[in-house]
Amino acid sequence: MKDIFRPGCINHTKSNASMKTLPTAILIGFATVAMSAASAEDNEAVKKDKAQLQGEWSMVSGAADGSAMPEAMRESARRVCKGDETTVTVGGQLFLRAKFTIDPSRKPKTIDYEMLDGPTKGKKQLGIYEVGGDTAKFCFGSPGAARPTDFTSKPGAGRTLSVWKRTKTPEPAQK
Repeated sequence: MKDIFRPGCINHTKSNASMKTLPTAILIGFATVAMSAASAEDNEAVKKDKAQLQGEWSMVSGAADGSAMPEAMRESARRVCKGDETTVTVGGQLFLRAKFTIDPSRKPKTIDYEMLDGPTKGKKQLGIYEVGGDTAKFCFGSPGAARPTDFTSKPGAGRTLSVWKRTKTPEPAQK
């Protein structure tokens, strides 16, 4: 046993450790590349959905805690999305202004509001969304409540459900 540590002899213990380290390093490298590719795909999906949410929208239908929104309120509701902020007004009055983050990889797709202004300023609301063409649908729980898992608003659930139609597409960014 002492012979393997003599000058000129091969230290098999050391070379075996090196041989084990190399495949592990390669696997870590491949995992990092795969995670980066998945992250890039997620980033592309986020960019795509965020771009689809941009612009001015009018409410098509809405319900809060299981009750349909009054027609006058629905007809005067406007949503403007610019970048990662959205502002909703009703009858020309601020209803909410929020910074949002989305995760289109989840099923259903998720959206989180960090309230910047309005009655729920400083609170967080968790929701789900669908967007396609000129239509967007959102369902949110009350501030601090669990994220909805479906697009429903039932009495006592504290959820809001809304469907919006795009009225104005944002101007393309000037270069």
